[in-house]
Amino acid sequence: MGGISNMDLLERELYLKTLQIKSLLYITQSINRNVSSEELFKIYTHTLGFELQIPRMALFFNIDDRWQCVTSKDLENEISTFDLSSELIEFDRIQTLSEDVHPLLQQFDIVIPIFHKEEPIAFSFIGEIEDNDAAYEKMQFISTITSIIAVAIENKRLFKNQLEQEGLAREMELAIQVQNMLIPSDFPINDHYELDGRYKPHHGVGGDYFDFFERDDDLLFCIADISGKGVAAALLMSNFQANLRALISKKLDPVAFIKDLNQSVLKITKSEKFITFFIGRYCKKDQKLTYVSAGHNPSILLMNGKVQRLSKGCTILGYFDEIPAIEVGEVFINDEALLFTYTDGLTDQTNNSGETFTLELLEQFLIKNAHLPVHDINEKLMTHIELFRESIAYTDDIALLTCKIYSWT
Repeated sequence: MGGISNMDLLERELYLKTLQIKSLLYITQSINRNVSSEELFKIYTHTLGFELQIPRMALFFNIDDRWQCVTSKDLENEISTFDLSSELIEFDRIQTLSEDVHPLLQQFDIVIPIFHKEEPIAFSFIGEIEDNDAAYEKMQFISTITSIIAVAIENKRLFKNQLEQEGLAREMELAIQVQNMLIPSDFPINDHYELDGRYKPHHGVGGDYFDFFERDDDLLFCIADISGKGVAAALLMSNFQANLRALISKKLDPVAFIKDLNQSVLKITKSEKFITFFIGRYCKKDQKLTYVSAGHNPSILLMNGKVQRLSKGCTILGYFDEIPAIEVGEVFINDEALLFTYTDGLTDQTNNSGETFTLELLEQFLIKNAHLPVHDINEKLMTHIELFRESIAYTDDIALLTCKIYSWT
């Protein structure tokens, strides 16, 4: 007499099916309207709490590499401020919670984990559900809508990440274009001298820099290495170039030039970054090379069958308020000369055996190939270092600026 009739069961089953269809329709329509994740969480809570009459629930999502409770209903103990990540990842199927789970999870009866591409993306916890014939069907429906909403939100996250990556890629392309505009690509070749340069940034853009300036009877050329890599170093490099060119136009003597350049770098870096720098000035009239190496690896001069390392100068730029001493180097060019400048990404490169492309190996290469035009020297050297490194990735930016001087004739 007091039992539930078959008609009642059919009516309840029909009502539940109708409710499920309406809920699924509303959820999918909301997803198609691209409502926010917060709105989807509200829909989820309303569906479970009001439509399905679930007394207690909590939904967890992985946000910023930490599992967080994003929505809940009627909790006995607040769990949103606790990190339960290590407990959650132990659940790999729908299951009844045992008594030995974390105390904060003991207020629930069932956990429903949701996986996407074999990775957990959500955990739904259900508490105080009635133990009747409809309970199992409710759990299956909760699993379905949890999966739909979780996958929708995961797709939102992936799409957002894709847009961000595409935006970063476009910004990187622009940064590369700008940096390519700052570094010379056309070099002079005449009866007095010829130049050629190469630049291989480690991360698309970088902090290495070289330049040259033809002025009356003078040829000025320089190379620099800004500490750091990537976009930050590239931004500093562009600022450095602007200050350098402004000072070049003042035609200062080498000591005054280096002191003013150091002050310019200090204003940019606040002593948090530094720059190594080499600048040379060749006077065609006097056939004299004047140079300063500011903490830069020694440039190499080949002349009269001898190798000379040009290391006179001072300390790095942008680190000290006052540079203590500046020694200006001078060399008379009385024969055909090859001057090779570079950044330390070249001589720091290693290979599979842990060997480094040392300064001595570089000098041997230059001696062997000094008879070639500078373009061919640089081209051959880049091929040589590519073979030398084997499968070891480049560890730093590499810049080369090579000059041959013929004016002694």
